[in-house]
Amino acid sequence: MRELKSIFCKYTNDLIYTIFTKYMNIKKHIPNTITCGNLLCGCLALVQIFEGHLIWASYLIGIAAVLDFFDGFAARMLKVSSPIGKDLDSLADMVTFGVVPGAMVFVFFRISIENYYELDLNVNWAFMAFLISIFSAVRLAKFNHDTRQSDSFIGLPTPANAILIGSIPIISQFDDFNYVYHPYLLIGAICVLSFMLVAELPLFALKFKHFKWKENEIRFVFLALSVALLAIFQFVGIPLVIVLYVLMSVVNNLFFKKKTV
Repeated sequence: MRELKSIFCKYTNDLIYTIFTKYMNIKKHIPNTITCGNLLCGCLALVQIFEGHLIWASYLIGIAAVLDFFDGFAARMLKVSSPIGKDLDSLADMVTFGVVPGAMVFVFFRISIENYYELDLNVNWAFMAFLISIFSAVRLAKFNHDTRQSDSFIGLPTPANAILIGSIPIISQFDDFNYVYHPYLLIGAICVLSFMLVAELPLFALKFKHFKWKENEIRFVFLALSVALLAIFQFVGIPLVIVLYVLMSVVNNLFFKKKTV
Protein backbone atom coordinates (compact mmCIF):
# COMPACT_ATOMS: atom_id res chain seq x y z
CA MET A 1 0.00 0.00 0.00
CA ARG A 2 2.83 2.38 0.85
CA GLU A 3 4.51 1.68 -2.47
CA LEU A 4 1.26 2.36 -4.32
CA LYS A 5 0.81 5.59 -2.38
CA SER A 6 4.38 6.62 -3.11
CA ILE A 7 4.00 5.82 -6.81
CA PHE A 8 0.68 7.69 -6.94
CA CYS A 9 2.17 10.79 -5.24
CA LYS A 10 5.19 10.77 -7.54
CA TYR A 11 2.97 10.37 -10.62
CA THR A 12 0.67 13.18 -9.43
CA ASN A 13 3.59 15.52 -8.72
CA ASP A 14 5.14 14.77 -12.11
CA LEU A 15 1.79 15.36 -13.83
CA ILE A 16 1.25 18.68 -12.05
CA TYR A 17 4.80 19.76 -12.87
CA THR A 18 4.38 18.83 -16.54
CA ILE A 19 1.05 20.64 -16.84
CA PHE A 20 2.45 23.72 -15.07
CA THR A 21 5.59 23.75 -17.24
CA LYS A 22 3.59 23.47 -20.46
CA TYR A 23 1.20 26.17 -19.24
CA MET A 24 4.10 28.52 -18.53
CA ASN A 25 5.63 27.82 -21.95
CA ILE A 26 2.32 28.53 -23.68
CA LYS A 27 1.58 31.56 -21.52
CA LYS A 28 4.78 33.38 -22.40
CA HIS A 29 3.98 33.15 -26.12
CA ILE A 30 0.45 34.60 -25.91
CA PRO A 31 1.46 38.31 -26.06
CA ASN A 32 3.92 37.69 -28.91
CA THR A 33 1.25 35.78 -30.83
CA ILE A 34 -1.08 38.77 -30.49
CA THR A 35 1.75 41.04 -31.67
CA CYS A 36 2.24 38.85 -34.73
CA GLY A 37 -1.47 39.30 -35.42
CA ASN A 38 -0.84 43.04 -35.42
CA LEU A 39 2.00 42.55 -37.92
CA LEU A 40 -0.17 40.34 -40.14
CA CYS A 41 -2.84 43.04 -40.23
CA GLY A 42 -0.18 45.54 -41.32
CA CYS A 43 0.98 43.28 -44.15
CA LEU A 44 -2.60 42.69 -45.29
CA ALA A 45 -3.28 46.45 -45.12
CA LEU A 46 -0.33 47.07 -47.46
CA VAL A 47 -1.78 44.56 -49.91
CA GLN A 48 -5.14 46.34 -49.78
CA ILE A 49 -3.46 49.72 -50.39
CA PHE A 50 -1.57 48.35 -53.41
CA GLU A 51 -4.85 47.02 -54.80
CA GLY A 52 -6.65 50.32 -54.21
CA HIS A 53 -8.88 49.11 -51.38
CA LEU A 54 -8.22 51.90 -48.88
CA ILE A 55 -11.36 51.21 -46.83
CA TRP A 56 -10.25 47.65 -46.08
CA ALA A 57 -6.78 48.94 -45.22
CA SER A 58 -8.39 51.33 -42.72
CA TYR A 59 -10.34 48.52 -41.08
CA LEU A 60 -7.17 46.44 -40.78
CA ILE A 61 -5.40 49.36 -39.07
CA GLY A 62 -8.26 49.45 -36.57
CA ILE A 63 -8.01 45.71 -35.89
CA ALA A 64 -4.23 46.01 -35.51
CA ALA A 65 -4.67 48.85 -32.99
CA VAL A 66 -6.91 46.63 -30.86
CA LEU A 67 -4.34 43.82 -31.00
CA ASP A 68 -1.56 46.29 -30.15
CA PHE A 69 -3.46 47.28 -27.00
CA PHE A 70 -4.10 43.70 -25.94
CA ASP A 71 -0.57 42.36 -26.46
CA GLY A 72 0.79 44.74 -23.83
CA PHE A 73 -2.26 44.17 -21.64
CA ALA A 74 -1.77 40.39 -21.87
CA ALA A 75 1.94 40.68 -21.08
CA ARG A 76 1.20 42.70 -17.95
CA MET A 77 -1.66 40.48 -16.80
CA LEU A 78 0.29 37.24 -17.38
CA LYS A 79 3.53 38.81 -16.09
CA VAL A 80 5.53 37.55 -19.06
CA SER A 81 7.06 40.80 -20.35
CA SER A 82 10.40 40.34 -22.11
CA PRO A 83 12.93 42.37 -24.13
CA ILE A 84 12.14 40.23 -27.19
CA GLY A 85 8.44 40.99 -26.82
CA LYS A 86 9.17 44.70 -26.59
CA ASP A 87 11.35 44.64 -29.71
CA LEU A 88 8.83 42.52 -31.60
CA ASP A 89 6.09 44.97 -30.69
CA SER A 90 8.10 47.90 -32.09
CA LEU A 91 8.93 46.00 -35.28
CA ALA A 92 5.27 45.13 -35.81
CA ASP A 93 4.25 48.72 -35.06
CA MET A 94 6.77 50.01 -37.59
CA VAL A 95 5.02 48.08 -40.35
CA THR A 96 1.41 48.59 -39.29
CA PHE A 97 1.60 52.10 -37.86
CA GLY A 98 4.62 53.43 -39.75
CA VAL A 99 4.85 52.02 -43.26
CA VAL A 100 1.10 51.53 -43.77
CA PRO A 101 0.02 55.14 -42.98
CA GLY A 102 2.91 56.46 -45.09
CA ALA A 103 1.81 54.31 -48.04
CA MET A 104 -1.80 55.36 -47.52
CA VAL A 105 -0.96 59.09 -47.56
CA PHE A 106 1.19 58.46 -50.65
CA VAL A 107 -1.90 57.14 -52.43
CA PHE A 108 -3.95 60.11 -51.13
CA PHE A 109 -1.34 62.44 -52.59
CA ARG A 110 -1.24 60.78 -56.00
CA ILE A 111 -5.04 60.91 -56.23
CA SER A 112 -5.21 64.54 -55.06
CA ILE A 113 -2.54 65.73 -57.50
CA GLU A 114 -4.50 64.19 -60.35
CA ASN A 115 -7.79 65.71 -59.14
CA TYR A 116 -6.32 69.15 -58.48
CA TYR A 117 -4.38 69.30 -61.74
CA GLU A 118 -4.87 73.09 -61.92
CA LEU A 119 -2.36 73.46 -59.06
CA ASP A 120 0.32 72.07 -61.39
CA LEU A 121 2.05 70.06 -58.65
CA ASN A 122 4.72 67.51 -59.58
CA VAL A 123 3.74 63.93 -58.74
CA ASN A 124 7.05 63.55 -56.89
CA TRP A 125 5.52 65.60 -54.07
CA ALA A 126 3.68 62.42 -53.15
CA PHE A 127 6.91 60.91 -51.80
CA MET A 128 6.72 63.47 -49.02
CA ALA A 129 4.15 61.12 -47.48
CA PHE A 130 6.91 58.79 -46.32
CA LEU A 131 8.10 61.41 -43.86
CA ILE A 132 5.39 59.91 -41.69
CA SER A 133 7.08 56.51 -41.92
CA ILE A 134 10.50 57.99 -41.15
CA PHE A 135 9.32 59.94 -38.11
CA SER A 136 7.35 56.90 -36.94
CA ALA A 137 10.61 54.92 -36.98
CA VAL A 138 12.33 57.64 -34.93
CA ARG A 139 9.38 57.69 -32.52
CA LEU A 140 9.50 53.92 -31.99
CA ALA A 141 13.29 53.89 -31.57
CA LYS A 142 13.08 56.60 -28.92
CA PHE A 143 10.28 54.77 -27.12
CA ASN A 144 12.37 51.61 -26.63
CA HIS A 145 15.15 53.52 -24.87
CA ASP A 146 13.31 56.35 -23.13
CA THR A 147 12.73 55.46 -19.47
CA ARG A 148 10.23 58.34 -19.18
CA GLN A 149 7.76 56.40 -21.33
CA SER A 150 7.12 53.43 -19.09
CA ASP A 151 3.72 54.71 -17.89
CA SER A 152 3.11 57.52 -20.37
CA PHE A 153 4.15 58.66 -23.85
CA ILE A 154 6.34 61.47 -25.12
CA GLY A 155 4.95 62.46 -28.51
CA LEU A 156 1.94 61.13 -30.41
CA PRO A 157 1.88 57.30 -30.32
CA THR A 158 2.19 55.68 -33.74
CA PRO A 159 -1.12 53.74 -33.37
CA ALA A 160 -3.01 57.00 -32.72
CA ASN A 161 -1.35 58.60 -35.74
CA ALA A 162 -2.18 55.60 -37.96
CA ILE A 163 -5.80 55.51 -36.75
CA LEU A 164 -6.15 59.21 -37.58
CA ILE A 165 -4.82 58.68 -41.11
CA GLY A 166 -6.79 55.46 -41.54
CA SER A 167 -10.03 57.26 -40.71
CA ILE A 168 -9.72 59.54 -43.76
CA PRO A 169 -10.86 57.02 -46.42
CA ILE A 170 -13.79 55.94 -44.25
CA ILE A 171 -14.85 59.54 -43.57
CA SER A 172 -14.61 60.54 -47.24
CA GLN A 173 -16.52 57.39 -48.25
CA PHE A 174 -19.46 57.82 -45.87
CA ASP A 175 -19.58 61.58 -45.34
CA ASP A 176 -18.38 62.89 -48.71
CA PHE A 177 -15.57 64.95 -47.15
CA ASN A 178 -13.44 64.81 -50.28
CA TYR A 179 -11.73 68.09 -49.46
CA VAL A 180 -9.49 66.16 -47.05
CA TYR A 181 -7.56 65.05 -50.15
CA HIS A 182 -6.52 68.59 -51.10
CA PRO A 183 -2.72 68.55 -51.75
CA TYR A 184 -1.97 71.58 -49.57
CA LEU A 185 -4.02 70.15 -46.72
CA LEU A 186 -2.11 66.88 -47.03
CA ILE A 187 1.24 68.69 -46.98
CA GLY A 188 0.20 70.51 -43.81
CA ALA A 189 -1.05 67.30 -42.21
CA ILE A 190 2.20 65.47 -43.02
CA CYS A 191 4.27 68.23 -41.42
CA VAL A 192 2.07 68.48 -38.30
CA LEU A 193 1.80 64.72 -37.74
CA SER A 194 5.52 64.16 -38.32
CA PHE A 195 6.29 66.84 -35.74
CA MET A 196 3.76 65.44 -33.26
CA LEU A 197 5.34 61.98 -33.43
CA VAL A 198 8.65 63.22 -32.04
CA ALA A 199 7.50 66.28 -30.07
CA GLU A 200 8.46 66.52 -26.39
CA LEU A 201 4.80 66.43 -25.43
CA PRO A 202 3.83 64.11 -22.53
CA LEU A 203 0.65 62.13 -23.27
CA PHE A 204 -1.08 59.75 -20.88
CA ALA A 205 -1.13 56.06 -21.79
CA LEU A 206 -4.13 53.75 -21.79
CA LYS A 207 -2.28 51.24 -19.65
CA PHE A 208 -4.42 49.88 -16.84
CA LYS A 209 -2.51 48.36 -13.94
CA HIS A 210 -5.90 47.87 -12.29
CA PHE A 211 -9.48 48.93 -13.02
CA LYS A 212 -10.17 51.03 -9.94
CA TRP A 213 -11.24 54.65 -10.39
CA LYS A 214 -8.32 56.02 -8.38
CA GLU A 215 -5.25 56.69 -10.57
CA ASN A 216 -7.31 55.88 -13.70
CA GLU A 217 -9.63 58.91 -13.65
CA ILE A 218 -8.32 60.46 -16.86
CA ARG A 219 -8.42 57.14 -18.69
CA PHE A 220 -12.05 56.42 -17.78
CA VAL A 221 -13.13 59.98 -18.61
CA PHE A 222 -11.33 59.81 -21.95
CA LEU A 223 -12.92 56.46 -22.83
CA ALA A 224 -16.39 57.73 -21.89
CA LEU A 225 -16.01 60.91 -23.95
CA SER A 226 -14.57 58.91 -26.86
CA VAL A 227 -17.58 56.59 -26.89
CA ALA A 228 -19.87 59.64 -26.84
CA LEU A 229 -18.02 61.28 -29.76
CA LEU A 230 -18.13 58.10 -31.82
CA ALA A 231 -21.82 57.59 -31.05
CA ILE A 232 -22.68 61.17 -32.08
CA PHE A 233 -20.34 61.74 -35.03
CA GLN A 234 -19.64 58.11 -36.03
CA PHE A 235 -16.57 57.93 -38.30
CA VAL A 236 -16.01 61.69 -38.14
CA GLY A 237 -15.57 61.18 -34.41
CA ILE A 238 -12.32 59.21 -34.94
CA PRO A 239 -10.06 62.24 -35.59
CA LEU A 240 -12.01 64.12 -32.88
CA VAL A 241 -11.05 61.38 -30.40
CA ILE A 242 -7.36 61.81 -31.30
CA VAL A 243 -7.64 65.59 -30.83
CA LEU A 244 -9.43 64.98 -27.50
CA TYR A 245 -6.59 62.68 -26.43
CA VAL A 246 -3.98 65.37 -27.06
CA LEU A 247 -6.04 68.13 -25.41
CA MET A 248 -6.79 66.04 -22.32
CA SER A 249 -3.10 65.18 -22.02
CA VAL A 250 -2.17 68.87 -22.15
CA VAL A 251 -4.77 69.73 -19.50
CA ASN A 252 -3.59 66.81 -17.39
CA ASN A 253 0.02 68.00 -17.63
CA LEU A 254 -0.90 71.54 -16.62
CA PHE A 255 -3.34 70.89 -13.79
CA PHE A 256 -3.53 67.26 -12.68
CA LYS A 257 -0.18 65.63 -13.37
CA LYS A 258 0.61 65.12 -9.69
CA LYS A 259 -2.77 63.48 -9.11
CA THR A 260 -2.66 60.89 -11.90
CA VAL A 261 -0.21 58.26 -12.98
